[in-house]
Amino acid sequence: MTPNQVTAARIVAAFAAVALFTFSERTMVADALAVFLTIAAIALDGVDGYLARKRNMATPLGAQFDILGDRVVENLFLTFFAVSGLISLWVPVLFFVRGTLTDFLRSLAARTGRTGFGRNSMLESWWGRSLVASRASRAAYAVLKCVCFCSLGLLLSLAHVPAAWFDATARYWLASAGQALVAATVIFCIVRALPVVWEGRRYLVAGEKASSPAVIQVTQ
Repeated sequence: MTPNQVTAARIVAAFAAVALFTFSERTMVADALAVFLTIAAIALDGVDGYLARKRNMATPLGAQFDILGDRVVENLFLTFFAVSGLISLWVPVLFFVRGTLTDFLRSLAARTGRTGFGRNSMLESWWGRSLVASRASRAAYAVLKCVCFCSLGLLLSLAHVPAAWFDATARYWLASAGQALVAATVIFCIVRALPVVWEGRRYLVAGEKASSPAVIQVTQ
C-alpha cells in the first residue's frame, strides 16, 4: 500500500467505528469492533509516514493529505462524542478552530516552499520542531488521542455491559478518567499549535505586504 492509501484507510476506519457506535442494535461485539477500528484509525497515522520515509515516497501532496486525515479523524470522533453528550461541544469547536488556523498558516508557508515536518518544514526553531515535528511529540499525541477516544468509546459501551461487571463506582472512575484524558488532549493540542502560530506569523505578515497595493509616487 502507498502512504496515501494508508491515510485513506484510516479515514474509512474512523467512519466505520463511529457508524458502529451509532448502530441502533448495538451489541458488545459491535462495540468491541468499534473500539478496535478506533485504535486502527489512530495507529495508522504513524504507518503512512513510515512508509513514505522507508520507500522514499514522501511528497508535498502526501504531507497535506496526512494532515487532512488527522483533521477528519479528530473532528469526526470529537463531534460524535459531543453529540453523544460525553464531552462539551466546545471541545470539537476548539479543535476545529485550531486546525483551521494552523492549516491556514501552513498553506501560506507552502507557497514559499516550506512543507511537511522535515528539514523543509515551516518550523525553524528547535523548540518548535521538538513540540510539533519530533517523533516523540507526534507519537505521544497519537497515543493520547487513541487512549482518549477508546475510553470515551468504552463509556458508550457500558450500556451493554451487565451492572454486575461495572458498579456505579467503577463507572464513575472510568467517566472521570475519560474527562481527564479529554482535558489532557485539549491541552496538548493547544501546546502543539503554539509554535505553528508563532513561527507562522511571519508568513502572514509577508502575505499582507504582498497583497497590499503598490504606492505610486508621482513627482513633478
